[in-house]
Amino acid sequence: MAPSGQKIVGGGPKKVLYTLATIGRMGVGKAAKALTAKNACKACAYGMGGQRGGMTNELGEFPSVCNKSVQAQSTDIQPAIPKAIFEHTIDDLAELTGREMEHLGRLDTPLFKAPGADRFTPVDWDFALGLAADRLMATDPQRSFFYSSGRSSNEAGFLFQLLARAFGTNNVNNCSYYCHQATSEGLATTIGKATASVELEDLTGTDLIFVIGANPSSNHPRFIHMLKNCRERGGQVIIINPAREPGLVKFAVPKSPSSMLKGGSDIASDYCQPRIGSDIALMKGIAKAVLELGLEDKAFIAAHSSGFAEFATDLDGLDWETITTACGINRDEITHLAQQYGRAENAVFAWGMGMTHHIHGVANVEAIANLASLRGMVGKRFAGLLPLRGHSNVQGIGTIGVKPVLARDVLEKMEAAFGVSFPEPKGMDTMACLKTAEAGGIDSAVIMGGNLWGATPDTAFASRAMAAIGFKLFLTTTLNMGHVHGLGKGAVLVLPVTARDEEWEPTTQESMFNYVRLSDGGIRRLDNVRPESWILGEIGARVLPTSPIDFKAFSAHAKVRDAIAAIVPGMEELADIDVAKREFHIKHRVMHTPQFGTLDGKAHFVVTSLPQMAPASLTLATVRSEGQFNTIIYEEADSYRGGAGRDAVFLNAEDMAGFGLREGQAVTIASDVGRMRAVARAFDLPRGSAMAYYPEANVLVGTAVDPRSKTPAFKSVSVRLELDGAPA
Repeated sequence: MAPSGQKIVGGGPKKVLYTLATIGRMGVGKAAKALTAKNACKACAYGMGGQRGGMTNELGEFPSVCNKSVQAQSTDIQPAIPKAIFEHTIDDLAELTGREMEHLGRLDTPLFKAPGADRFTPVDWDFALGLAADRLMATDPQRSFFYSSGRSSNEAGFLFQLLARAFGTNNVNNCSYYCHQATSEGLATTIGKATASVELEDLTGTDLIFVIGANPSSNHPRFIHMLKNCRERGGQVIIINPAREPGLVKFAVPKSPSSMLKGGSDIASDYCQPRIGSDIALMKGIAKAVLELGLEDKAFIAAHSSGFAEFATDLDGLDWETITTACGINRDEITHLAQQYGRAENAVFAWGMGMTHHIHGVANVEAIANLASLRGMVGKRFAGLLPLRGHSNVQGIGTIGVKPVLARDVLEKMEAAFGVSFPEPKGMDTMACLKTAEAGGIDSAVIMGGNLWGATPDTAFASRAMAAIGFKLFLTTTLNMGHVHGLGKGAVLVLPVTARDEEWEPTTQESMFNYVRLSDGGIRRLDNVRPESWILGEIGARVLPTSPIDFKAFSAHAKVRDAIAAIVPGMEELADIDVAKREFHIKHRVMHTPQFGTLDGKAHFVVTSLPQMAPASLTLATVRSEGQFNTIIYEEADSYRGGAGRDAVFLNAEDMAGFGLREGQAVTIASDVGRMRAVARAFDLPRGSAMAYYPEANVLVGTAVDPRSKTPAFKSVSVRLELDGAPA
């Protein structure tokens, strides 16, 4: 079961040369200033930077930088988009690829598309802010929604949701509904907390790390360093992923001379490839084997858990044939994984969107938490649960309230602090907002960062829903495909905002380890961009001139931090972070003792049912490439998957032979909602499995969501292949 040698190795000299070339294009001086400034990394939520320095993490490790960091900086350092670009029609711009859109340059002027117009017109700030206020004041608040990506600061995020609620709507969302909302729901039912139970330091003492449904070699490169260190300490790294990703088998860590010299370090000690969407069966199989081998932690279960009897009874009634048939992994391999788990003194379970992007995503997370509790691997040092979150401050945006439902105590504190009453109607999640928009029920949308159009499943639906919104206000650093698709006949306003290291005042961000960093800002690159908080303050003052909230004054970040510290539990230290320069872990989240956030203070075992998988010849998962971040495309070819292009569909080689397909052959992938032209590429996947790139393959993904987390099933789509118009 140990992984065999691979021709492709993650990291290595090519990535070093790519990073150097990117720095060269940026200019060495500009790149050095951006990367070494005291600002949190703009890429993934693994986190680095802040007051210890731009390339240092909270453990003091230097240099903590990866090509994702450099890519993000390269976008922000671009010069302004030439004004001549806006002489072209929106249809012209819509012909550009995602990569071409990102490389137009930085947006440095407000843009306005009048109702029925075919192009953007640059406008000044007074006109833009006045128009935004007029359109919002003409909107029934219940017919609006506010959406934020995870790039914004805690300060801007808090002001964003405050403006929305004071305006009169709880339709407030962040991008987690399309990524890790299932994690928050699944952890709440099992350990009573919605975030990681570990801190970064815990990874230095673990002797087993599970990586489930994630590809950190592409999406969280800094995490690979911890996996390598675990192996070098004699520990284990068990990868559970339908695709055998080369970077998870072997990775040449640029920071490590020995790793580079020997052609890469071994990452996976075991690599398990279940069928797409069958993870609950595998998790239950490992748990069943742990119990059969007598490897459970009886003392932990007795003293610190509830629901174990029902959990054990459910496993006892589940036969091995059902398990192995469902997941495609034989009993011997599952037992081996249970034995490896049984050897561990300290295990960390890490997972990504391969777990959450399913109709049963919450149950997937519950199954992982069950397995951790079975051996007492939650509530102690060097062990626990670690969701691998995507954007750098997506967790912070949720912490400070950019979500449709706030805890009652937080809502009451906020109303008392500002002397206002917020709307009663329950807010809608992201998909519900868009379905309401498609039905004609949304008149205005305020979208802060991200690419909502590109991130939404069923691209035809996304276009219809967005086009039906009469007024769309975007806050962004660069143009992306979501600014030129789905615009419809209504009015559109696009406002240019500062990047994190350009903020006029210090800001804060929260990593996936619940660690809050302080970013200095202060770099000046463009003359006509404005901080998000400044824009929100100006709009708030115009839209709600008689509100008790002084939005202009409240856009000052220190004032916002005082409010967050007084209102949001665990964030008390935020109040003086700009003075003390003391970054911190949010209180009561890291679990080094078996004290849980549930009502009874115990870890809860939850019985998870095997999902009913629809019969399909192929089940497709959408994936990211090595050269992208979220919807942002930096490189068209994927160096970790044989140079495949954005139109690739990856298939099992035997399946390809059965379909009569050859490598590189054009094929059409079809689902119940769409069709996509693609190029067939062989990849190490289980039979019946397929992969294609997000967001291009969103055209195939339906809008059905997990009923508990409201997360779409980007990772389990029933598809079929068509050759010359006939099914393969």
